[in-house]
Amino acid sequence: MPTTTATRAGATTAELLAHFRPVLDRIAAGALERESDRRRPHDAVGWLKKARFGAVRLPHEEGGFGATIEQEHTLLIELGAADSNLPQIWRNHFAFVEDVLFDDEDGRNEQWRDEIATGALFGGAWSEAGSRSFFDMRTALTRTVDGPVLNRQKFYSTGSLFADWISVLAAGPDADQVSLVLVEADAAGVTLVDDWDGIGQRLTGSGTTTFDEVAVPVGRWYPFAQRARYQEAVYQLNHLATLAGISRAAQRDLTDAVRSRLRNYPQGLADAPREDAQIQEVVGRVSALASSAEASVLWAARVLDDAVVTLAEDLASQEPAVVEGLRAATIAVYEAQLTVTEAALAASTLLFDALSSSALAESRALDRHWRNARTVASHNPRVYRARVIGDWHLNGADPSAAFAP
Repeated sequence: MPTTTATRAGATTAELLAHFRPVLDRIAAGALERESDRRRPHDAVGWLKKARFGAVRLPHEEGGFGATIEQEHTLLIELGAADSNLPQIWRNHFAFVEDVLFDDEDGRNEQWRDEIATGALFGGAWSEAGSRSFFDMRTALTRTVDGPVLNRQKFYSTGSLFADWISVLAAGPDADQVSLVLVEADAAGVTLVDDWDGIGQRLTGSGTTTFDEVAVPVGRWYPFAQRARYQEAVYQLNHLATLAGISRAAQRDLTDAVRSRLRNYPQGLADAPREDAQIQEVVGRVSALASSAEASVLWAARVLDDAVVTLAEDLASQEPAVVEGLRAATIAVYEAQLTVTEAALAASTLLFDALSSSALAESRALDRHWRNARTVASHNPRVYRARVIGDWHLNGADPSAAFAP
């Protein structure tokens, strides 16, 4: 019977947090310096790999922790609060993990689970600049007399600068086929460029990747249609965990800043800002926004966990209960996207209402919370999610229809 770690007993949330807490604290301690110096977090990625962060969803017997999706995203929220670049770096990795969690008849997934268990990090290269749609791409896997090769260029290659393997969306190798191709990040013909110039999430390695006659051995690609049926929801849930982490970081930095301030405004209601009822109200609002964002992410993760457990009984099932469960889980994630996005943008803006102009110093980089939240939220605009949610509630429309090649 196909199985997934969602159906197996794994580590408790407390055990997971205890295991990863030292790494998370170490990452948080260097986040501001990395941001200021624009220094890529290779060390932080290495610490997480050593702690087997990428294997949290694998079962114990395969070298993982047997975590649920909810537990995984609890960790991602904590990681986002430490440094919001890091959960996004791991976004493609965890989406790929869901592809290979299930047993398969030909053993294709076993080799990839072994890679994950031993610490390999999988990046991604799916989107192309200048294309008309998601599946309008020039990157192609083509057959030659010497074997299949991969060519052309991708943008938004998040995490690939830190990765051991890159998952690439490509046309081919057969006519009218779309495949996910796995190539080693240091393979001949692969060129990675850190040219992402967005206002936020500057250290995610989300730049350009070029493939020039990259050899792809048999067994290193599979049809896009065979990816996990709920993978789109996992992709979006990662962004939401990052936003919830940003909200928590804004609340943390605001609280620390107010506590350390000695001077208040003439119109203040107390000598010390921390005793001023107006300032307390702002801190309270930001804290509530951070808590609501976190709660929304974990609620959606629980809905998705339930759908995955049901799906694990029959991966190909088209039973109405299974199909509707997957669609309801996707809707839960999209609904969370609306609330979490608003919470993160508000929290990262409101924090300045409780602080003086000294909070604008570049050395404190408090603006990074809004820049990062705005950047993550812009990758998948919420306006489209709101329409999809409404169409599902009113008409039962498939929320994932746009991602069918």
